[in-house]
Amino acid sequence: MTLVQLRVFLLAARLGSFTAAAEAMHMSQPSVSELVRRLERAYETELFVRGTRRLVLTAAGAMLQPLAERIVADADEADRALRAITSLQGGVASFGLLRNAKYYALDALLASFHREHPAVKLRVIGLNSVEVASAVASGDLEAGLVVLPIDAEGLRVTPLRRDEVVYVSADPTRVAEPVRIQDLAGRAMVLYDAHYGWRDPTRRQLAERAQLAGVVIDVQVEVEQVETAIALAAAGVGDTFVARAVAEGGQWPSALGWTTFAEPLHDTIALVERDGAVLSPATAELLRLARDLVAGG
Repeated sequence: MTLVQLRVFLLAARLGSFTAAAEAMHMSQPSVSELVRRLERAYETELFVRGTRRLVLTAAGAMLQPLAERIVADADEADRALRAITSLQGGVASFGLLRNAKYYALDALLASFHREHPAVKLRVIGLNSVEVASAVASGDLEAGLVVLPIDAEGLRVTPLRRDEVVYVSADPTRVAEPVRIQDLAGRAMVLYDAHYGWRDPTRRQLAERAQLAGVVIDVQVEVEQVETAIALAAAGVGDTFVARAVAEGGQWPSALGWTTFAEPLHDTIALVERDGAVLSPATAELLRLARDLVAGG
Protein backbone atom coordinates (compact mmCIF):
# COMPACT_ATOMS: atom_id res chain seq x y z
CA MET A 1 0.00 0.00 0.00
CA THR A 2 1.44 3.35 -1.06
CA LEU A 3 0.41 6.97 -0.68
CA VAL A 4 -0.09 7.21 -4.44
CA GLN A 5 -2.47 4.24 -4.36
CA LEU A 6 -4.41 5.79 -1.49
CA ARG A 7 -4.62 9.16 -3.24
CA VAL A 8 -5.89 7.50 -6.44
CA PHE A 9 -8.41 5.42 -4.46
CA LEU A 10 -9.76 8.51 -2.67
CA LEU A 11 -10.07 10.55 -5.86
CA ALA A 12 -11.82 7.71 -7.66
CA ALA A 13 -14.22 7.30 -4.75
CA ARG A 14 -14.93 11.04 -4.60
CA LEU A 15 -15.17 11.67 -8.36
CA GLY A 16 -16.89 8.41 -9.24
CA SER A 17 -14.61 7.27 -12.05
CA PHE A 18 -11.06 6.28 -12.83
CA THR A 19 -11.06 8.67 -15.79
CA ALA A 20 -11.85 11.67 -13.59
CA ALA A 21 -9.29 10.55 -11.02
CA ALA A 22 -6.67 10.21 -13.75
CA GLU A 23 -7.33 13.75 -14.96
CA ALA A 24 -7.06 15.12 -11.43
CA MET A 25 -3.78 13.24 -10.87
CA HIS A 26 -2.43 14.14 -14.34
CA MET A 27 -2.04 10.43 -15.06
CA SER A 28 -3.38 8.09 -17.72
CA GLN A 29 -6.62 6.23 -17.04
CA PRO A 30 -4.98 2.79 -17.42
CA SER A 31 -2.30 3.74 -14.87
CA VAL A 32 -4.92 4.79 -12.34
CA SER A 33 -6.93 1.63 -12.87
CA GLU A 34 -3.81 -0.51 -12.49
CA LEU A 35 -2.84 1.17 -9.21
CA VAL A 36 -6.25 0.33 -7.76
CA ARG A 37 -6.12 -3.24 -9.12
CA ARG A 38 -2.72 -3.79 -7.48
CA LEU A 39 -4.13 -2.59 -4.17
CA GLU A 40 -7.10 -4.92 -4.52
CA ARG A 41 -4.88 -7.89 -5.47
CA ALA A 42 -2.57 -7.23 -2.48
CA TYR A 43 -5.51 -7.68 -0.09
CA GLU A 44 -7.54 -10.06 -2.29
CA THR A 45 -10.64 -7.90 -2.11
CA GLU A 46 -12.43 -5.45 -4.38
CA LEU A 47 -12.72 -1.83 -3.35
CA PHE A 48 -15.21 -0.73 -6.05
CA VAL A 49 -18.24 -2.20 -7.77
CA ARG A 50 -17.46 -1.75 -11.46
CA GLY A 51 -19.76 -1.84 -14.48
CA THR A 52 -22.13 0.91 -13.40
CA ARG A 53 -22.14 4.51 -14.65
CA ARG A 54 -20.40 5.55 -11.44
CA LEU A 55 -17.93 3.70 -9.23
CA VAL A 56 -19.51 2.48 -6.00
CA LEU A 57 -17.51 1.51 -2.92
CA THR A 58 -17.70 -2.04 -1.68
CA ALA A 59 -17.82 -2.78 2.06
CA ALA A 60 -14.02 -3.04 2.04
CA GLY A 61 -13.74 0.23 0.15
CA ALA A 62 -16.10 1.98 2.57
CA MET A 63 -14.00 0.77 5.52
CA LEU A 64 -10.76 1.91 3.85
CA GLN A 65 -11.99 5.39 2.87
CA PRO A 66 -11.86 7.18 6.27
CA LEU A 67 -8.56 5.48 7.12
CA ALA A 68 -7.06 6.52 3.79
CA GLU A 69 -8.28 10.09 4.28
CA ARG A 70 -6.57 10.24 7.67
CA ILE A 71 -3.32 8.79 6.33
CA VAL A 72 -3.20 11.16 3.36
CA ALA A 73 -4.08 14.16 5.54
CA ASP A 74 -1.28 13.27 7.99
CA ALA A 75 1.18 12.86 5.13
CA ASP A 76 0.19 16.24 3.70
CA GLU A 77 0.58 17.86 7.12
CA ALA A 78 4.02 16.29 7.54
CA ASP A 79 5.00 17.58 4.11
CA ARG A 80 3.86 21.11 4.96
CA ALA A 81 5.68 21.02 8.30
CA LEU A 82 8.95 19.81 6.79
CA ARG A 83 8.77 22.33 3.97
CA ALA A 84 8.23 25.11 6.52
CA ILE A 85 11.12 23.95 8.68
CA THR A 86 13.44 23.66 5.68
CA SER A 87 12.56 27.15 4.48
CA LEU A 88 12.19 30.54 6.10
CA GLN A 89 8.41 30.26 6.03
CA GLY A 90 8.29 28.62 9.43
CA GLY A 91 10.32 26.66 11.93
CA VAL A 92 12.25 27.87 14.95
CA ALA A 93 15.57 29.71 15.14
CA SER A 94 17.29 28.48 18.31
CA PHE A 95 20.18 30.68 19.38
CA GLY A 96 22.16 31.67 22.46
CA LEU A 97 23.50 35.16 23.10
CA LEU A 98 26.29 36.40 25.30
CA ARG A 99 25.20 38.42 28.34
CA ASN A 100 26.18 41.85 26.95
CA ALA A 101 24.43 41.27 23.61
CA LYS A 102 22.71 44.66 23.53
CA TYR A 103 26.05 46.47 23.48
CA TYR A 104 26.80 44.79 20.15
CA ALA A 105 23.42 45.76 18.61
CA LEU A 106 22.20 42.17 18.71
CA ASP A 107 18.80 43.20 20.09
CA ALA A 108 18.26 45.24 16.94
CA LEU A 109 19.35 42.24 14.88
CA LEU A 110 16.61 40.08 16.39
CA ALA A 111 13.97 42.73 15.72
CA SER A 112 15.15 43.04 12.11
CA PHE A 113 15.14 39.26 11.62
CA HIS A 114 11.58 39.04 12.94
CA ARG A 115 10.41 41.76 10.57
CA GLU A 116 11.98 39.96 7.60
CA HIS A 117 10.81 36.47 8.60
CA PRO A 118 7.66 36.86 10.73
CA ALA A 119 6.67 33.20 10.29
CA VAL A 120 9.86 32.01 12.00
CA LYS A 121 9.65 31.59 15.76
CA LEU A 122 12.64 32.86 17.72
CA ARG A 123 14.00 31.01 20.74
CA VAL A 124 16.87 33.21 21.86
CA ILE A 125 18.41 32.68 25.27
CA GLY A 126 20.74 35.25 26.83
CA LEU A 127 23.10 33.56 29.25
CA ASN A 128 26.66 33.67 30.40
CA SER A 129 28.97 32.18 27.78
CA VAL A 130 29.54 29.14 30.01
CA GLU A 131 25.86 28.19 29.77
CA VAL A 132 25.50 29.07 26.08
CA ALA A 133 28.39 26.76 25.21
CA SER A 134 26.93 23.98 27.36
CA ALA A 135 23.45 24.37 25.83
CA VAL A 136 24.84 24.20 22.29
CA ALA A 137 27.01 21.17 23.10
CA SER A 138 24.00 19.33 24.56
CA GLY A 139 21.76 20.19 21.59
CA ASP A 140 19.37 22.37 23.61
CA LEU A 141 20.42 25.29 21.38
CA GLU A 142 21.55 25.04 17.76
CA ALA A 143 24.19 27.75 17.93
CA GLY A 144 25.26 30.77 19.93
CA LEU A 145 27.65 33.62 20.53
CA VAL A 146 30.08 33.36 23.42
CA VAL A 147 33.12 35.03 24.91
CA LEU A 148 36.24 32.86 24.95
CA PRO A 149 37.69 30.92 26.65
CA ILE A 150 35.07 28.19 27.08
CA ASP A 151 35.05 24.42 27.29
CA ALA A 152 35.01 23.70 23.54
CA GLU A 153 34.58 19.91 23.67
CA GLY A 154 32.03 18.84 21.06
CA LEU A 155 31.82 22.34 19.56
CA ARG A 156 32.93 24.12 16.41
CA VAL A 157 34.32 27.48 17.52
CA THR A 158 34.69 30.39 15.09
CA PRO A 159 36.27 33.55 16.57
CA LEU A 160 34.64 36.68 15.14
CA ARG A 161 35.84 39.75 16.99
CA ARG A 162 38.07 40.93 19.80
CA ASP A 163 36.84 43.63 22.17
CA GLU A 164 39.28 45.14 24.64
CA VAL A 165 38.47 44.86 28.34
CA VAL A 166 38.98 48.14 30.26
CA TYR A 167 39.46 48.93 33.93
CA VAL A 168 36.79 51.13 35.55
CA SER A 169 37.06 53.30 38.65
CA ALA A 170 35.54 56.38 40.28
CA ASP A 171 39.06 57.32 41.45
CA PRO A 172 40.67 59.46 38.71
CA THR A 173 44.18 58.53 39.84
CA ARG A 174 43.49 54.83 39.15
CA VAL A 175 42.54 55.41 35.52
CA ALA A 176 45.12 58.07 34.70
CA GLU A 177 47.29 55.50 32.97
CA PRO A 178 47.06 51.82 31.92
CA VAL A 179 46.58 49.47 34.86
CA ARG A 180 49.01 46.66 35.67
CA ILE A 181 47.72 43.43 37.17
CA GLN A 182 49.88 44.19 40.24
CA ASP A 183 47.90 47.40 40.77
CA LEU A 184 44.81 45.35 41.66
CA ALA A 185 46.39 44.08 44.88
CA GLY A 186 44.46 45.47 47.84
CA ARG A 187 41.79 47.18 45.71
CA ALA A 188 38.14 46.42 46.39
CA MET A 189 36.47 45.06 43.26
CA VAL A 190 32.83 44.91 42.17
CA LEU A 191 32.36 42.08 39.68
CA TYR A 192 29.32 40.96 37.70
CA ASP A 193 28.18 37.48 36.59
CA ALA A 194 28.07 36.42 40.22
CA HIS A 195 26.34 33.12 39.43
CA TYR A 196 29.20 31.88 37.29
CA GLY A 197 31.98 33.49 39.31
CA TRP A 198 35.47 32.65 38.12
CA ARG A 199 34.07 30.33 35.43
CA ASP A 200 33.11 33.47 33.52
CA PRO A 201 35.52 33.76 30.54
CA THR A 202 36.68 37.33 31.27
CA ARG A 203 37.18 36.57 34.94
CA ARG A 204 39.13 33.43 34.02
CA GLN A 205 41.62 35.49 32.05
CA LEU A 206 42.04 37.97 34.88
CA ALA A 207 42.42 35.18 37.47
CA GLU A 208 45.13 33.49 35.41
CA ARG A 209 47.09 36.74 35.19
CA ALA A 210 46.67 37.43 38.89
CA GLN A 211 47.86 33.94 39.78
CA LEU A 212 50.98 34.28 37.65
CA ALA A 213 51.70 37.66 39.24
CA GLY A 214 51.00 36.39 42.76
CA VAL A 215 48.16 38.89 43.19
CA VAL A 216 45.02 38.22 45.24
CA ILE A 217 41.93 39.95 43.84
CA ASP A 218 39.65 41.25 46.59
CA VAL A 219 36.07 40.84 45.37
CA GLN A 220 34.09 43.18 47.61
CA VAL A 221 30.73 42.79 45.87
CA GLU A 222 29.42 40.35 43.26
CA VAL A 223 26.28 41.09 41.24
CA GLU A 224 24.63 39.56 38.19
CA GLN A 225 24.28 42.48 35.78
CA VAL A 226 27.09 44.60 34.38
CA GLU A 227 24.89 47.68 34.75
CA THR A 228 24.65 47.07 38.50
CA ALA A 229 28.41 46.70 38.77
CA ILE A 230 28.86 50.00 36.94
CA ALA A 231 26.38 51.76 39.23
CA LEU A 232 28.17 50.47 42.34
CA ALA A 233 31.53 51.48 40.95
CA ALA A 234 30.15 54.97 40.29
CA ALA A 235 29.03 55.08 43.94
CA GLY A 236 32.59 54.35 45.03
CA VAL A 237 31.94 50.83 46.33
CA GLY A 238 34.81 49.40 44.31
CA ASP A 239 36.42 49.21 40.89
CA THR A 240 35.33 46.92 38.08
CA PHE A 241 36.16 46.02 34.49
CA VAL A 242 33.96 45.89 31.38
CA ALA A 243 34.28 45.38 27.64
CA ARG A 244 35.05 48.56 25.72
CA ALA A 245 31.71 48.20 23.91
CA VAL A 246 30.01 48.60 27.29
CA ALA A 247 32.11 51.60 28.29
CA GLU A 248 31.48 53.33 24.98
CA GLY A 249 27.81 52.40 24.65
CA GLY A 250 24.70 53.69 26.39
CA GLN A 251 24.72 56.18 29.24
CA TRP A 252 28.06 56.10 31.02
CA PRO A 253 28.11 57.62 34.54
CA SER A 254 30.02 60.89 34.67
CA ALA A 255 31.57 59.81 37.97
CA LEU A 256 33.41 56.95 36.30
CA GLY A 257 36.57 56.86 34.28
CA TRP A 258 38.23 53.93 32.55
CA THR A 259 41.57 52.94 31.14
CA THR A 260 43.15 49.97 29.41
CA PHE A 261 45.27 47.28 31.01
CA ALA A 262 49.01 47.70 30.62
CA GLU A 263 49.06 44.18 29.20
CA PRO A 264 45.97 44.40 26.96
CA LEU A 265 43.10 42.14 27.95
CA HIS A 266 40.53 41.15 25.34
CA ASP A 267 37.17 39.45 25.15
CA THR A 268 37.14 37.28 22.04
CA ILE A 269 33.58 36.89 20.77
CA ALA A 270 33.07 33.61 18.94
CA LEU A 271 30.36 31.64 17.24
CA VAL A 272 29.76 28.11 18.55
CA GLU A 273 27.92 25.25 16.87
CA ARG A 274 27.64 21.62 17.85
CA ASP A 275 30.27 19.62 16.02
CA GLY A 276 28.72 17.67 13.15
CA ALA A 277 25.25 19.20 13.54
CA VAL A 278 23.28 20.61 10.60
CA LEU A 279 21.55 23.89 11.37
CA SER A 280 17.93 24.52 10.46
CA PRO A 281 17.58 27.15 7.71
CA ALA A 282 16.04 29.61 10.18
CA THR A 283 18.93 29.32 12.65
CA ALA A 284 21.49 29.31 9.82
CA GLU A 285 20.13 32.62 8.55
CA LEU A 286 20.08 34.19 12.01
CA LEU A 287 23.61 32.93 12.56
CA ARG A 288 24.77 34.45 9.26
CA LEU A 289 23.34 37.84 10.17
CA ALA A 290 24.82 37.72 13.68
CA ARG A 291 28.20 36.72 12.31
CA ASP A 292 28.21 39.59 9.81
CA LEU A 293 27.13 42.08 12.46
CA VAL A 294 29.65 41.05 15.11
CA ALA A 295 32.57 40.50 12.75
CA GLY A 296 31.93 43.82 11.05
CA GLY A 297 31.48 45.73 14.30
